[in-house]
Amino acid sequence: MEEHVRHVARELVAQGADVQVWTVDRGEHLGSRVVDGVPVRYLPTPLPARDVRSLASFGFRAPAAWSRWWRAFRAFRPEVLHVQCFGPNGLYALALHRATGTPLIVSAHGETLADDHGAFEESALLRAGLREAITRAAVVTGCSEFALRDLRERFGLTGGVVVPNGVDLDEPVGPPPVLTDGAPVVFAVGRVERMKGFDLLLDAVARFDDVRVVIGGDGAALADLREQASALGLGERATFLGRLSRPEVGAWMGRADVVAVPSRREAFGIVVLEAWRAGTPVVVTNRGGTGEFVMDGQDGLLVDPTDIDALAAALRRVLADPRLADEFASAGRQRVESYTWAMVAERYRSIQAEAEAEAEARDEA
Repeated sequence: MEEHVRHVARELVAQGADVQVWTVDRGEHLGSRVVDGVPVRYLPTPLPARDVRSLASFGFRAPAAWSRWWRAFRAFRPEVLHVQCFGPNGLYALALHRATGTPLIVSAHGETLADDHGAFEESALLRAGLREAITRAAVVTGCSEFALRDLRERFGLTGGVVVPNGVDLDEPVGPPPVLTDGAPVVFAVGRVERMKGFDLLLDAVARFDDVRVVIGGDGAALADLREQASALGLGERATFLGRLSRPEVGAWMGRADVVAVPSRREAFGIVVLEAWRAGTPVVVTNRGGTGEFVMDGQDGLLVDPTDIDALAAALRRVLADPRLADEFASAGRQRVESYTWAMVAERYRSIQAEAEAEAEARDEA
């Protein structure tokens, strides 16, 4: 999500828009800074909970937090409030929309269905806020029909527009990783949580005798994955890299023989675009939005990762057939040209312009 907002904001500025990013202050007290030429404000978003202590804490902190959001609004005077990935940020943006009438756009990225912590299942406030924001929004977008469908089924959305993720085609790549053996490499990357299915990938790779699996990223499930790899007897064939820089991700993408996206649910799957950019074939979950843009058997393989036999067979098919791998890689390089951040920003800018025009028409009426 951070990458999405960062790249979209930068592209919108390049296209002539005046942009500020308001993001959640998670206790770091970062204040304001400029990232890639875009002003970023870190704003507090305290929310109430049901126990007495939390309610008291919220009552104490909320006025100061609201004052920060109000001052940010008064200083910038935005013509559109665009919420990317609804959470506490969305609730405060909704409050500003109510107070000022500024047009609201909501963009969903799977936060309602691909969250290990079940925030929307746990929080009645988030559920109610999202429903109201959807009702009030000039436009609701989703990174996939999969993400929009959940909003329709559970949160009252009618319609909705797909705006996919993008990728920087010219992103710098780090030096290629050096490995001591010639074993084929299966690479996966992302936040290390159960939903991403890295445990399923370990089970699949354990079916091989000579395949190395490399997992990049950090998260709550990392310790469990290490234990699982040990229990499966993967030994040095399983490597956990931790959090990677963007150049490091690109380097591993280029080094891998296949990139796997084994998510139990995946709203979009930006990792696919990164692999295509690197010219590496992909084996991708069919449980979510990836099936909307990956063409099975043409630019990758779609598979249900919870079927370990099927996942292992898909990996084996790509690793054992260099010609097929090359065909997938070549097709991916061509497909990724249609998923640039500039194109994503153009879609958003058109949507924002429509929202502004509708608001002006209502004001005149």
